[in-house]
Amino acid sequence: MSRLPARTLAAIVAVAACVLSPVLLAAPAHADPDVGRDAEVIRTWSRIAEQTIAPPPPAAAVPVPASPLYFSFVSIAMYDAVVAIEGGYRTFLPQPRAHAHASPEVAAATAAHAVLRHDFPEAAGALDAALAAELADVPRGVGLVHGTRVGTAAAASIIAAREGDGRGDPHPLETVPAAGVWRPTPPGNGAMAVPWLGFVDPLVLESATQFPLPGPPALDSAEYAAEFDEVKAWGAEVSAVRSQAQTDVALFWNANPLTQFQGAMRVETAERGFDISETARAFALLGTSEADALISCWREKYDHPFWRPITAITLADTDGNGATTVDAAWKPLRATPAYPEYASGHACATGSSSEVFGHLFGPDSIDLDVSAGAITRSFDSVAELDDETMNARIWLGYHFRSAMEDGSELGHRVAQEVIDKAFTPIG
Repeated sequence: MSRLPARTLAAIVAVAACVLSPVLLAAPAHADPDVGRDAEVIRTWSRIAEQTIAPPPPAAAVPVPASPLYFSFVSIAMYDAVVAIEGGYRTFLPQPRAHAHASPEVAAATAAHAVLRHDFPEAAGALDAALAAELADVPRGVGLVHGTRVGTAAAASIIAAREGDGRGDPHPLETVPAAGVWRPTPPGNGAMAVPWLGFVDPLVLESATQFPLPGPPALDSAEYAAEFDEVKAWGAEVSAVRSQAQTDVALFWNANPLTQFQGAMRVETAERGFDISETARAFALLGTSEADALISCWREKYDHPFWRPITAITLADTDGNGATTVDAAWKPLRATPAYPEYASGHACATGSSSEVFGHLFGPDSIDLDVSAGAITRSFDSVAELDDETMNARIWLGYHFRSAMEDGSELGHRVAQEVIDKAFTPIG
């Protein structure tokens, strides 16, 4: 059971009544049951969620680091709707008893639509059309009527539970320029992006600081000097040591990893023949693990803001380490994101995702395909996925190695907590 505050069923039903048009409930009470259980509905609404939450820039509806929150809300609603009908797993939030002939397929589509429509009202037209297309061939019978009711209630419960969870609350990061301390980076020199993310209520964790990290190495240490030299050489815009193949890998992982992993999960659950409950659970584990991992990661960035390589290398004469050498003209392979360096958000997201993939498919046999545009990369193990992504962000010039390794470890620990505490089988 989730740590989120439970709402009374009366409150849930009250919210539910406002979520969907009543036209979908107007079906003849005597109709024969029609119970759709096609798992493809979960993948379809993962795609729709991706198009709504994280379309390609500049059309993104929310900042990339915050997008797992919204993926998690959608996936939790679908999971609770399906499991309330099918059983086999514990619901994330309390749900009303489902009618025996309610369609989990209808319930999942209804739940996803309602959550997305609530969080992204500007997309209501497209979402309504998508739901209408999804339900066009469903007979107007008991399966449709009661599936709609279950999905509406599941959506209402997550919407109510996340009310006032801290999203968007002002938490501007203010730092005093000093050696080792983050400051805005060129070319945009913008303030920390999404500073509120580290203060959002987690979905499963007790707090954003449940798994504290050791922090980056001391500026005057040999470890820091070694990590400094690594990113300076391998992450430069023009590098004498980075190969073209390594540059290609770095650029592949400069896409949005959250949508990359959503796509990978769609492929894997289809190819492995997961049923509707297994598929709903897979996406709930993925989205929720990523969300709590990035909440934790952003809190680490906020509480212990460490400077980026572009700052560290161009101001190396201020770090007090005789083994580092300044290069005032140094630039990374790509422009640095606008938030502190430690820990790596990409590593936190990948670590949590790879832990989920390993749990579902086996850590040494994940057989995972991840795509960016027309390019697909394949991974046989969790370790292979983690290692490549950690190297990629150093080759981009974004991170020191400690930020990658510690961020990955944080992601894994968060995901394991989610796996242990939520979406668990009954019995």
